Amino acid sequence: MNKSCKLEKVTELEKKVNKDYSNIAGIVVLKNGKTLYENYFNECTATSRIHVYSVTKSIISILIGIAMDKGYIKSINQKVLDFFPDYIVKRREKTIQNVTLKNLLTMTAPYKYKFAPYIKYFTSDDCIKFTLDLLGGRGQIGKFRYTPLIGPDILSGILVKATGQSVFDFAKENLFSSLGIIVESNVIFHSKEEQLAFNKAKNISGWVADSTGINTGGWGLTLSAADMAKIGQLYLDGGMWNGKQIVSTRWIDESTKEHSRWKKLNLPYGYLWWIVDDKEHANAAMGDGGNVIYFNTKKRTVIAIASLFMPKVKDRIELIKEYIEPIFENYE
Repeated sequence: MNKSCKLEKVTELEKKVNKDYSNIAGIVVLKNGKTLYENYFNECTATSRIHVYSVTKSIISILIGIAMDKGYIKSINQKVLDFFPDYIVKRREKTIQNVTLKNLLTMTAPYKYKFAPYIKYFTSDDCIKFTLDLLGGRGQIGKFRYTPLIGPDILSGILVKATGQSVFDFAKENLFSSLGIIVESNVIFHSKEEQLAFNKAKNISGWVADSTGINTGGWGLTLSAADMAKIGQLYLDGGMWNGKQIVSTRWIDESTKEHSRWKKLNLPYGYLWWIVDDKEHANAAMGDGGNVIYFNTKKRTVIAIASLFMPKVKDRIELIKEYIEPIFENYE
């Protein structure tokens, strides 16, 4: 593809974004570690930090991997309740005792609710106890059940119990600082209005936490598109960053292969990462509103898309596979 043809394709892409993907805040494309494309929309800039929703889950996955590498967590087959010895199990509850860390990572843990009690969750003073109270019940351990918000907080609690640090401090020390990612502080909501404002903000730096200081596990982190691309590059490079091993290649390999599957959508799942294409070893962290960290090991490509929240957005993976990836496929 010659230069003028590439420019034409990029112009077409940007028209497509403005027309059909109008809530996109930023797109960054890396190939072999070099930035081939970086552009921002909706009055956003390179420094705009956006609430990335469920992309937070994949960051939690990385932190669990680092905690395992450092020996804080012995095995993902450990029982969840091993980390919460003071938790009092409800009478007649016989399932929670057998739920493992791996079940939480692969979305194969059962919960007692049919419809997620979001209002009670958001107004809870202790998200860990609240979530543990919902874990178990009559559901089947090992059956895939995607839990957008209520569930992953338990992994945050496990990190705190295992490392003796807050998730925020552990992430800053072992991941964010090395990659030059700035997450300024915990964000604690005092009203529904504050939370809604956070979700819509175009530049706010932080990680949501409850009143006990536990950071959210399934949502609540803000990142820029460039920050997201760094995470993708870290995984593309087997956990290495500037000559330093941040997270083990073993953890990356294990967490980005299929361990469970959302049969309804036929989507394979690793440890809080989606498997997009097994042959090309392409994986993605995906968050509501169209936030994506995509990396393709075979093509040595990373594509990060930060998006302002909007319900029922068009599929970003389709945008990546059909429109973005082909433009930059033959560039070194």
